[in-house]
Amino acid sequence: MSHSFFGGVHPAEHKAATEGKPIVPMEVAPQQVVLPMSMHVGAPCKPIVAVGDQVTVGQKIAEPAGLGAPIHASVSGKVVAVEPRPHPGGDKVMAVVIENDGLDTFGSELTPHADFSGLTTEQIVDIVREAGITGMGGAGFPTHVKIQSAIGKADTIIINAAECEPYITSDHRLMLEHPQEIITGVQIIMQALQLKSAVIGVEDNKMDAVKVLEETLQGKDTGITVLAAKTRYPQGAEKQLIQRVTGRQVPPGKLPADVACAVFNVSTAYAIYEAVCLGRPLTRRGVTVSGEGVANPCNLMVPIGTPLQHIVDQAGGLTENAAWVLMGGPMMGIAQYDLSAPMIKGTNALTCMVPAEHAPAVTDPVCIRCGKCVEACPMHLEPMYINMYTTARRYEETEQFHVTDCIECGSCAYTCPAGIPLVQNIRVAKIQLRALAQKAKS
Repeated sequence: MSHSFFGGVHPAEHKAATEGKPIVPMEVAPQQVVLPMSMHVGAPCKPIVAVGDQVTVGQKIAEPAGLGAPIHASVSGKVVAVEPRPHPGGDKVMAVVIENDGLDTFGSELTPHADFSGLTTEQIVDIVREAGITGMGGAGFPTHVKIQSAIGKADTIIINAAECEPYITSDHRLMLEHPQEIITGVQIIMQALQLKSAVIGVEDNKMDAVKVLEETLQGKDTGITVLAAKTRYPQGAEKQLIQRVTGRQVPPGKLPADVACAVFNVSTAYAIYEAVCLGRPLTRRGVTVSGEGVANPCNLMVPIGTPLQHIVDQAGGLTENAAWVLMGGPMMGIAQYDLSAPMIKGTNALTCMVPAEHAPAVTDPVCIRCGKCVEACPMHLEPMYINMYTTARRYEETEQFHVTDCIECGSCAYTCPAGIPLVQNIRVAKIQLRALAQKAKS
């Protein structure tokens, strides 16, 4: 049974340019990959290789320092630098730079388990940890920690295949091209959590993917069902998908495990299959390159750490009137100022936009208290008041409006007739609150 969730919007989908194009390897491999030590929620990893070392695909090159996931070489070759490099998040972070020898020599230490039926929960968690798998929907939370936190608490597994952002089709294509591998990944998650059922939530603008998954499941007693949910953004957000599938609402400040749910992205399920069954760590992923600002929109299988400029070049390069390159989609994507920055584990798309695809800037945005942002907010927040206190630099007073519960989906800014940069102002408030909290501790 499908339920509903509060708020949300339905922006133009813009998926036609790539939804019919398979995920293909890049014609030209990157000469170098840049692997940032920060690709996940938690502290940056610590490099365990040095300049001059020879590495192979799948070789561990960095260990987590606390909460995190290890990082593996995505190409074989020589380490030529361990130094700060531009990060797609906007700053510079320590990175390992590998000169690609073009041989793709594989050297993973993981043991393949084609038959995983005898693996214990602890063994699966250990494999997922050692494979460096993080949430591949963008959040980057270490997957082994998510599994551990759900053990004994979750009664419902949800696979997030909504892919609700405009332009992005990499998950859609993955479902069409690798349905059995995804289903196997889901079964591994079910075995780890010792649960007998799971739901794959797909938006109903991808009915071909629903059909392929259902045909793959037909006649098999897997306990896995496919839910075709009415398309609405931001259905791919964890809490909204939980409400859509189960009717349960995650309380403010709480996690999915608090309502007995565990949510995993469909690409994460595929990565779990590769790690457990093939012994392959997370070293690559599907990326959609789309928008009117790129010459040849496409879906590519890209080694993690590939510079964004190289990915754009493999899609034919930017058009003359390209104005923005976003890592991600137009609703939640991060505008890039330096295309030498690399893609990371959570990069599912590069959206290259021209001015006509972007709402015109408002020179003097004034809130008229229309309430559209409140109606659109899926988290029951009041963005106009958060904006008001942020503009006045009264950051601590934004806490009464639960600013930290904002998922930064952009629904409020999308509906605002005044063009107020609501999400940016909410981000400012969060940053200032963290700074104030840190100052209070010191």
